[in-house]
Amino acid sequence: MSAAEFAAANLSRATGAGLDPHEYLRVTGELADLNQWGEAFMRAADGHLTRAEQAATAISAGEHLRVAARWFHFATLGPNRESALASAEADTAMGRALGLLEPQARRIEGPGFTGWLRGPDDAATAVVVPGLDSSKEEFHDVVAALLRRGMAVFAMDGPGQGVLAATTTVRADYHHVIGQVIDALGAGRVGLVGLSLGGYYVAESAARETRVAAAVTVSGPFRLDWEILPAPVQDLLIQRAGGEEAARRFAGQVDLSALSPQITCPLLVIDGGQDVIPGVTNGAALARLAAHGRYLSLPHGDHLLGNARPDWLATAADWISGALA
Repeated sequence: MSAAEFAAANLSRATGAGLDPHEYLRVTGELADLNQWGEAFMRAADGHLTRAEQAATAISAGEHLRVAARWFHFATLGPNRESALASAEADTAMGRALGLLEPQARRIEGPGFTGWLRGPDDAATAVVVPGLDSSKEEFHDVVAALLRRGMAVFAMDGPGQGVLAATTTVRADYHHVIGQVIDALGAGRVGLVGLSLGGYYVAESAARETRVAAAVTVSGPFRLDWEILPAPVQDLLIQRAGGEEAARRFAGQVDLSALSPQITCPLLVIDGGQDVIPGVTNGAALARLAAHGRYLSLPHGDHLLGNARPDWLATAADWISGALA
């Protein structure tokens, strides 16, 4: 895939995550080769770090740091020999941003997760779960929508995700991780919002962790078929699982056929009609088989529905805040 094709494929994801579209097009338009992706995005992130240092107010500095975190995270999506460094820089920049903008935010960590808890201490809590190559630095608009509705929000990295990708590998029994998160949060019940592969993680956890009181999946897979997954997806799974055999085993475990009927909490499943990936079965069956499943399919939506934010984000935030009220 050429640099231009890769940039076009990730445009709605980048803008949905809050990257300025003009800056994104300018940075990606200068790429002669896809192998320049990581370096170019880290250079853009460094520019925002410089702006943060030169900012006249703490608010401006924090906003630049938050944008830098996004650019560092997106540096990890393309070829990047410094991917672990970029993830660490994203984590650091986001921590610095929250220190300036939301000093009450708390870092909470456990054996298989790390993340930031934001919002009121006594509020219902939602946990935002990223996907295969996403991280807690990506879904700012989802977190912000939940915070605006008075919720506490824990945006996390789990095994093989974000800042933990360099030292851990993905696991299909994600409910163990969510159980650790709930213990660390001290919450009696939580809502879960999972995006992309995080949608599977959320559904699997909702089926097996009784303290999950409501769940939303966005572009989550119902089932994976390793043999027909596109090569780039296979390569990414191999990287995040620690080898091809482990990746094949992981993909074989991503199947909600038996688990869906065990989901008894309210469940909202959101898919895009343009999100068609060979080897990936989308979420219609999950919503149909779950006891209290609701399905929202947007015909024009792509993967992660970055091109359709007005059609689902407010709806999903209202729905989960209402379900947990």
